[in-house]
Amino acid sequence: MSHQSQFGLLGKRRFLPFFITQSLGAFNDNIFKQSLILAILYKLSIDGDRTIWVNLCALLFILPFFLFSALAGQFGEKYAKDALIRLIKLGEIAIMLVGAAAFLFNHLWMMLLALFAMGTHSSLFGPVKYSILPQALREEELVGGNGLVEMGTFLAILLGTIGAGVMMSSTHYAPVVATAIVLVATLGYLASRGIPRAAAASPEMKLDWNIFSQTWATLRLGLGQTPAVSRSIVGNSWFWFVGAIYLTQIPAYAKDWLYGDETVVTLILTVFSVGIALGSMLCERLSGRKIEIGLVPFGSFGLTLFGLLLWWHSGSFPQSVQANDWLTVLGHAQAWWVLLDILGLGVFGGFYIVPLYALIQSRTAENERSRVIAANNILNALFMVVSAIVTIVLLSVVKLSIPQLFLVVSLLNIGVNAYIFKIVPEFSMRFMIWLLSHSMYRVEHRDLEQIPDEGAALLVCNHVSFVDALLIGGAVRRPIRFVMYYKIYQLPVLNFIFRTAGTIPIAGRSEDPVIYDKAFKKIAEYLKQGELVCIFPEGKLTTDGEIDAFKGGVTRILEETPVPVIPLALQGLWGSFFSRDPGKGLFRRLWSRVTIVAGPAVPVEVAEPGVLRERVSELRGMAR
Repeated sequence: MSHQSQFGLLGKRRFLPFFITQSLGAFNDNIFKQSLILAILYKLSIDGDRTIWVNLCALLFILPFFLFSALAGQFGEKYAKDALIRLIKLGEIAIMLVGAAAFLFNHLWMMLLALFAMGTHSSLFGPVKYSILPQALREEELVGGNGLVEMGTFLAILLGTIGAGVMMSSTHYAPVVATAIVLVATLGYLASRGIPRAAAASPEMKLDWNIFSQTWATLRLGLGQTPAVSRSIVGNSWFWFVGAIYLTQIPAYAKDWLYGDETVVTLILTVFSVGIALGSMLCERLSGRKIEIGLVPFGSFGLTLFGLLLWWHSGSFPQSVQANDWLTVLGHAQAWWVLLDILGLGVFGGFYIVPLYALIQSRTAENERSRVIAANNILNALFMVVSAIVTIVLLSVVKLSIPQLFLVVSLLNIGVNAYIFKIVPEFSMRFMIWLLSHSMYRVEHRDLEQIPDEGAALLVCNHVSFVDALLIGGAVRRPIRFVMYYKIYQLPVLNFIFRTAGTIPIAGRSEDPVIYDKAFKKIAEYLKQGELVCIFPEGKLTTDGEIDAFKGGVTRILEETPVPVIPLALQGLWGSFFSRDPGKGLFRRLWSRVTIVAGPAVPVEVAEPGVLRERVSELRGMAR
């Protein structure tokens, strides 16, 4: 079945106005914030250390995320999200009018007030921004939609930073900046008027205006979700911890290690932002349009690898009397390695962050989603503040160099994500499945929409190889409970995956009656809970590539818990390394094409072993 590219969402009213609105908001944030910082550093008459004022800017922008995210989470559930976004955008226009006046009159304290207000605007917009996506998009569009949002955000940050630099280089910078920030805010409001209706999730909610108690309650709600969601929130915040360190150190790194000027800083920021955008875009393709958290360990590995490489490639850059511009820097081979490392950090950062956002959105109850995202924003802000403290300690007290700081962060990344993946082994399991289906096999899917999105169903499939369950589990969006021969279940390495996935080991009745009876009780339990269960009714792997007779276990299952039966067929696995083909070889069928086909549901009344075998055989056809 052909699917539209994620870029097709940009042509749909349910996504495009929101995308433009949020991108313009991020753009305006950075135009104003960066213009203010440059004004403090180069334009305004200020006594004392200007870096103190720059750090105050960072504090004033991040503080509202601590103070108002919990309230924003309540707003996002009590009120219709489209109306709330428009109200927030009207507030942005008012804030930017104050900011414009501050620039026109060179009034520093008014600029700082506007910056705090913009931070408040962003903290109020964040929970609505991410909680509206599951309402506007279908499940198979969620990863692509999140990828577009992350791409738009980082490119808007980059363009806003560059745009501020260009405007502040003008002699008459004040009217230029003032006009730009009000114009962008107005365009953002106009775009928001096109956002379709997004109903309130909990209109009856009573607002709690106590900032401190509600912040604590919101954090408890977010971290009290299922382990997959709560640890995704921690992983998301860890990304911002790491990202904040890299982004804040880029200017000093460009100056002290590449001996570059401001254009080199812009070059590195551009490469990093393009990397994030590219990684975010690739997520949909690599995940097969479903929420594939197996990409998270892959992203974590890349963040560590390219962080270590950045440390390794730093140093020994040729010094010069004058600061190098970006063209001069690109004339040295070492700079290309550094930029490749920066690009890698961005790309794998996209692989890491997009699935986490999509998982948080999809596995959180609608009436809690805005508050859970608010908890994520609070924790993000906390981690970013901690990252600043850690950076100060490591650079000023421990006296590490910036490349050594990157080394420490890369090593810390191993430890933090090892903890997350240990607590939630689903991440590691999905990564192994994803790796298998993107390395040894090219897996294609056909008609898998026959499998219901919710409710119990029994899947029956031919049994060709030791990795049948992994390939099917990686193809179907819903979790599947597999029933498999207990000796396959006990295979080293694969046993970890099977246990994590809730696989049911089974033995023959005469071989081990205890395991046999226990398996059927567990199958019935899963089906009564509305889950998908998959069995291989042949009871063993094929030894000749043909489909053997289906055993009677399927009849016993359906007598106890009558549910729809979905026939599946695996094509192209016979002869692969994990099959029992005598002529198989590790490299003979490497990256071979495998197809998983689903057929229409078979009513329980006619779902006899012979009928089901016939349906599976028809689906498989001649492609063994």
